[in-house]
Amino acid sequence: MTAVSDKKAGGKASSRELGHPHGTSTVNEANEEKAMNWMYPPIGLAKASRRNPGGGTFSVGPVDRPSRSVGPGETTRRRFKYVVAALTVTLSTHGAWCQTSRLMNIIVPFNAGGPQDTVARLLADQVGRAQGRTIVIENRPGASTAIGTEAVSRAAPDGNSLLINGPVLLVTPYVRKVNYDPVISFEPVCYLVRFPTVILTNNASPYRTLADLLDAARAKPGDLTFAGFGPATPDQIAFETFRRATNVNMSFVPYPGYVPALNALLGGHVSSVLADYSASAQQIAAGKLRALVTLSRTRIDALPDVPTMAELGYKEIEYEPWSGLFAPAKTPKETVSQLANWFTAAIQAPEVRARLVSQGFYPVGMCGANFSAVIRKQNDEYGRAIRELNFKLE
Repeated sequence: MTAVSDKKAGGKASSRELGHPHGTSTVNEANEEKAMNWMYPPIGLAKASRRNPGGGTFSVGPVDRPSRSVGPGETTRRRFKYVVAALTVTLSTHGAWCQTSRLMNIIVPFNAGGPQDTVARLLADQVGRAQGRTIVIENRPGASTAIGTEAVSRAAPDGNSLLINGPVLLVTPYVRKVNYDPVISFEPVCYLVRFPTVILTNNASPYRTLADLLDAARAKPGDLTFAGFGPATPDQIAFETFRRATNVNMSFVPYPGYVPALNALLGGHVSSVLADYSASAQQIAAGKLRALVTLSRTRIDALPDVPTMAELGYKEIEYEPWSGLFAPAKTPKETVSQLANWFTAAIQAPEVRARLVSQGFYPVGMCGANFSAVIRKQNDEYGRAIRELNFKLE
């Protein structure tokens, strides 16, 4: 049985250890030779091979036929030596198997219910069922994801402590003092999904198009507000790029996640919001929110009438967050490869893919060196943008 369970910051997840009892037997000295012959009959081959419980076979070494007569005590000692060697190999293999069967903990440094959390739970459930693993999802938001991210950077590199994060992983170290480096403190496992983004207004507002919003902002400089995940996040960088390109004076209002930002928009507390489509899809479908434009490169399939910024003449404005899986640095390559295979298979599972797409997530499944190249490229790009925007270190 597998399970995906929750673990709050600072809490402990309960688990059940599985024992593998082995019976024992004793023989007295007089019956030792008889017992050994019964358990391990004489081997008449030049080399003995036994089945490995973990798969495949192992050899216990060459067994030369005696060229001279030996006593029963010497025969017993020889057999015992080979048995010990065989058991050593078996127990070593069993220990490695137990290592891969430990509890897996995935830290999501965002609030529960958001896009990153949703992706983590969908994939963890699939991987857990397919691989027979118990996976705990632990939400550790705070400090622009630095709290949860640092915890994974310090974890043992054994493949059982993982991180799901997005572009904020790259931005935070530029604007906040942290004890990790986004490029060298982690092993990028897989680029899981991408999130199309939209600029939204309340359906009851007079802003029915992006032009309406921009005209109002220019007519009343400083009055209109633009909310998003922040502060000092990729969302705020996207807003600053938007503000400069459109030449408007709007104020950025940071929220700890998309859910509170969207609630503020529904309550009339802010003029507009930049959010992932996945976080706002339900409210758009219900007619409570209006999507004016997408910052993604292409139109969103579910919103075919919503234009891109490039189509409206702002080709320099493009922002599409993603969700990626990371392991601590120095995690063995074999373990990273196995994790990549597990999560790629989860993304490709028809039922999982359908659920992701229906909620506004676009599966990618880019792993290994290709994902590492994306991380390095975006890290450099965010560094340049932050210097140009003159973001201050907190």
